[in-house]
Amino acid sequence: MKIVYTETYQEKAEKINAIISKFSVDGEILNGGSRNTIKIFDLEGRKVNIKSFKIPNLINKIAYRFFRKSKAERSFSYAQYLLSLEIGTPFPVAYAEECKWLTFGRSYYISDHLEYDFTFRDIEKFEDTAKQEAVLRAFTRFTYDLHEKNIEFLDHSPGNTLIQIDGDGFQFFLVDLNRMNFKRLDFKKRMKNFSRLTPNKEMIKIMANEYSQLTAWNENEVFETMWGDTQEFQEKFFRKKRLKKKLKFWKN
Repeated sequence: MKIVYTETYQEKAEKINAIISKFSVDGEILNGGSRNTIKIFDLEGRKVNIKSFKIPNLINKIAYRFFRKSKAERSFSYAQYLLSLEIGTPFPVAYAEECKWLTFGRSYYISDHLEYDFTFRDIEKFEDTAKQEAVLRAFTRFTYDLHEKNIEFLDHSPGNTLIQIDGDGFQFFLVDLNRMNFKRLDFKKRMKNFSRLTPNKEMIKIMANEYSQLTAWNENEVFETMWGDTQEFQEKFFRKKRLKKKLKFWKN
């Protein structure tokens, strides 16, 4: 097992090793699934999250062993980079990889456990429309800041931004970090980055209005592009869902 720790947690290496070794039998499940599992553990009175990535397929076993950074390593290094740019994300603790001679097994990303008030997914349920608009505008400014810092968060989806209420404002924290690009983003890339968030047209209108004010771009063009990308994503999403349903039917 290869384990790399952030400097702050280096002295707790032995405890971290013990927690990882007991991942399958201990810990409180935060998110369990067929692909990845996240559990909460106690690390000397401090809560940490451990995300266990599933064992990759044969090709990726070799790729992650010799040619590509694992999802856990990318999550760890991206978190450090985001924090260096003052972008919110749970503090990285360590990452671990099960490596055999020629192949790659499971990998684990460990970070501080972050308490939060809601995620982007919950915004649509707000009965207070003024609060809903305030959050959407703040979230749009947060996303604009990502874009200005050349960050393309490829998994910019409803559950991957944790939101804390901070007085009259909000703080935003990115999670599920392993898919990111760092490059200058043009208009098309920036608009497409909103496409996975919500199919709610009124929410898109608010975000388009705020983004156009931040950039001095034509509001109608911003909205039409943002909404068009959202519709395209929704169509692909439901097409894929229908296909999976048909395949499942034929298998049964």
